[in-house]
Amino acid sequence: MQEAESGAVLFTGFPGFIGMRLLPRLMELSPQARFRCLVQSRFLDAAHQGLAQIEAAHPEARGRVDVVIGDITETGLGLAAADAQALKGSLTAAHHLAAVYDLAVPRDLGLRVNLHGTRNVVRFLAECPRLERLHYVSTCYVSGTAIGVFHENDLDVGQSFKNHYEETKFLAEMEVARSGLPVTTYRPSIVVGDSRTGETGKFDGPYFTLTAMEKTPSPGIFFRIGSGLSPANVVPVDFVTEALARLSVSPASRGRTYHLADPSPLSVFEVGELFARQLHKRFLYLPVPKRVAKAMFAPRLVQRYFGMPVETLDYFDNPCRYDTAVATSDLGALGLVCPPLPSYVERLVEFYRAHRGGVRRSAMV
Repeated sequence: MQEAESGAVLFTGFPGFIGMRLLPRLMELSPQARFRCLVQSRFLDAAHQGLAQIEAAHPEARGRVDVVIGDITETGLGLAAADAQALKGSLTAAHHLAAVYDLAVPRDLGLRVNLHGTRNVVRFLAECPRLERLHYVSTCYVSGTAIGVFHENDLDVGQSFKNHYEETKFLAEMEVARSGLPVTTYRPSIVVGDSRTGETGKFDGPYFTLTAMEKTPSPGIFFRIGSGLSPANVVPVDFVTEALARLSVSPASRGRTYHLADPSPLSVFEVGELFARQLHKRFLYLPVPKRVAKAMFAPRLVQRYFGMPVETLDYFDNPCRYDTAVATSDLGALGLVCPPLPSYVERLVEFYRAHRGGVRRSAMV
């Protein structure tokens, strides 16, 4: 029997970008399970709207999801006493996706949501006697300032961090690793839109480059930070969602950590050239030291004009490669392969150009 085929499943991070896609897929793979989506009261309307969309597209999902008001930043997940007691007695699995996914997150907010929120989830699950597994969504960028190859079984390698997002996600994963719970950890790299449609829920990460290129005259000069040879590891949301879903119902994945990353990523320069071609632009690339680029982007006015927070610049010169040996092997056995960026970049850019004014650029917090 697949894990979580029956019983209750706690789900955080709904109705987020990945959560909206992952929940219906999990319901397909675990048809007997009932899902409890933990949602802050201020996101309750959005959660009900998201659930209505899922039920309209997947009629078999009707009646299998309960939206429960709570908050991971509060002790006991902010649940009413009766809800907490019922959940603890029935819970067999949990998917913890909720976090602040924002490179510019202030440290206090990152600690409250990413670290203390995860700690509260772990402590709650420790009181669930039927729990079979926690599925925890981390990030490849717990690697921080590590250089060279970062393996799937690496975590604390003495690295420091480029921003508070990396630091607080690292601390949260450490909390999960020390918990003693049965866990599978998933570390996506930079998640972009759907490889089939280009659809995304937020224009950040590589989309900042698209915005900057759009605002730069062509032919013209575009800055190249560092050598341009560092990898830019990008994965489409449909690959990440399917990997999360399929691995989560596999008993063999218990206790493993997976880098959900491109095993053969393009360089930062190659990604930039792909984007420029899709925008029908031509640039000469002017090498600029990272410290100079950061000084140029420090003024808020410059960041607003280019639509790019200064924290993004660190990833244009990030000499770290993510080993995907375990993920490639286990996903390959399931028939899943990460598609290369050139095979779907046209759809990403088409969606961006059609929706640039209607998709948010900031995190849901």
